[in-house]
Amino acid sequence: MEILFFLCLCLSLFRPPIMCSPPPPLDENSFTYENETDNGPAKWGHIDPNWQVCETGKLQSPIDLLDQRVQVFPKLGKLKRLYKPAPAVLKNRGHDISVMWKGDAGRIVINGTDYKLSQCHWHSPSEHTVNGTRYNLELHLVHKNSYGQLAVIGILYKLGHPDTFLAELLRHVTTAHGEIELGVVSPGEIKFGSRKYYRYIGSLTVPPCTEGVLWTILNKVRTVSREQIRTMRDVVHDGFEANARPIQRQNGRPIYFYRPQA
Repeated sequence: MEILFFLCLCLSLFRPPIMCSPPPPLDENSFTYENETDNGPAKWGHIDPNWQVCETGKLQSPIDLLDQRVQVFPKLGKLKRLYKPAPAVLKNRGHDISVMWKGDAGRIVINGTDYKLSQCHWHSPSEHTVNGTRYNLELHLVHKNSYGQLAVIGILYKLGHPDTFLAELLRHVTTAHGEIELGVVSPGEIKFGSRKYYRYIGSLTVPPCTEGVLWTILNKVRTVSREQIRTMRDVVHDGFEANARPIQRQNGRPIYFYRPQA
């Protein structure tokens, strides 16, 4: 059984994982990121029956991308982005700030499968770590294929020059609930900066912690200003100023690293 389990994991890196589209999280007041509270990350699996996998799951995210565990695998191939401008809204979801595209914002292609871009959001500090290093910010670009299966691209940020995409959006940020029309937003303005990336099978990092998510974490660490991070934290609601889930167990999952062959 154990051999079969790991074989299925490896195969799932090259074709979409089998999963259903996850239900949306409940009201933001149902969970928090404060560890010492009754609804903090360690208790998510007890808050709602649909969230039990937050505690019992074996493929949870985020994880530490430790060099000793990473396998270099050049056959994963270049990440193909086919994004295009589309109407979008900015939304304060309480636990994060997100941009949600209402039109067709394009797609990424992974192993011949199209995943359409639906939204992006930020976590501060970063959720994933690299060799134990936690960065100042992490952006998640959420994509979905025609079967409802998810592929998320993660971009890590450290303190430095302002991020140009975030700078434009923060002009519209508000502490109020609801949506703000942004007009046409081009996801192509989000800088990737590197063809190298990590890949593994994980989960949503918020309840219901649904597993089977195909994660791609870019190797390039980009920069964000201290003021931008402060603004992001100021507008989310109490208990979410730091909205990063703690690192989860790897449980023997393969973590692959793609770098182009010379």
